[in-house]
Amino acid sequence: MAHSATVRTDAGKTDARRHHDPAVRGFASDNYAGVHPEVLAAVALANGGHQVSYGEDEYTEHLQKIFRSHFGPYAETFPVFNGTGANVVALQAMTDRWGAVICAKSAHINVDEGGAPERMAGIKLLAVPTPDGKLTPELIDQEAWGFEDEHRAMPQVVSITQNTELGTVYTPDEIRAICEHAHGLGMKVHLDGARIANAAASLDVPMRTFTNTVGVDVLSYGGTKNGMMFGEAVVVLNPDAVRQMKHIRKMSMQLASKMRFVSVQLEALLAKDLWLRNARHANAMAQRLAAGVRETDGVEILYPVQANAVFARLPHEVSRRLQKRYRFYFWDEAAGDVRWMCGFDTQEEDVDGFLQALKEEMARQAV
Repeated sequence: MAHSATVRTDAGKTDARRHHDPAVRGFASDNYAGVHPEVLAAVALANGGHQVSYGEDEYTEHLQKIFRSHFGPYAETFPVFNGTGANVVALQAMTDRWGAVICAKSAHINVDEGGAPERMAGIKLLAVPTPDGKLTPELIDQEAWGFEDEHRAMPQVVSITQNTELGTVYTPDEIRAICEHAHGLGMKVHLDGARIANAAASLDVPMRTFTNTVGVDVLSYGGTKNGMMFGEAVVVLNPDAVRQMKHIRKMSMQLASKMRFVSVQLEALLAKDLWLRNARHANAMAQRLAAGVRETDGVEILYPVQANAVFARLPHEVSRRLQKRYRFYFWDEAAGDVRWMCGFDTQEEDVDGFLQALKEEMARQAV
């Protein structure tokens, strides 16, 4: 006899129980945020009936037009499950088996993806230390050599993150200089856009201004941190920069069977201005947080606050006590460096409550 795994009400409907307090918010990650109501509504809209699987559905087809409105008429979009998958698929399609990717030492692909680009895609990462998370042509040249040396992995791609893992933002001219330099050396340029919306909001320019317009070949488009339930996309801006994207996406386990539910979320963000509204709000909350931190004696902001992240240094004991009241992560625990992230759902009262707690814990430390 089969046993039901669900609990049902007298009306015969599934009784889903909430297991968390929705009033609780922290500053650990913009991934902690829920799903924007407009995105949830879009998923419901796409539900019902049958649609062709594996990306041959009406929603994924329409998504191509939406991305081209943002990134130009040659853009081709490949929805995937997550950001690591997007980066692995993109970089694998851009390199040969003997290829290497130059990136900042702080890059997500180097630090926070469990070695996936190297282990799953077989790509050698050539990581360059940077003062602010941003590469420059001069920094790239530290690893852009030995192209014909069979003893060394061949540099074939430069990967940058916009905005960076340290919360800093490249200007369009800075990315243009990187693209021109990389292309002049025969390399391609990949942009990890996990928070691309926050960068565009910070610069107050369309996303095309610092991507296809300045020479970026392929980008990983981030949606989860900007209000989606799940899903990102690889956006090919230069079709000559990749090979066999469809096959690589499948063999990398990033091909969604019910792709319409990824595509419709991206449509909800990008068809109008939800992506920008969410990013502007998150950035504004980070500015509010930074302003309060600057007024708190004994706390140092480490990098320019240009998107939705605040990096700070404060006494280790204060951070430990503060973590019992609000969730956040150490960035460099030995140095006392922490990262505070704001999301699309961060409210002014969340920021103000956190600042009050920070000041209280700093005052305890001073006694």
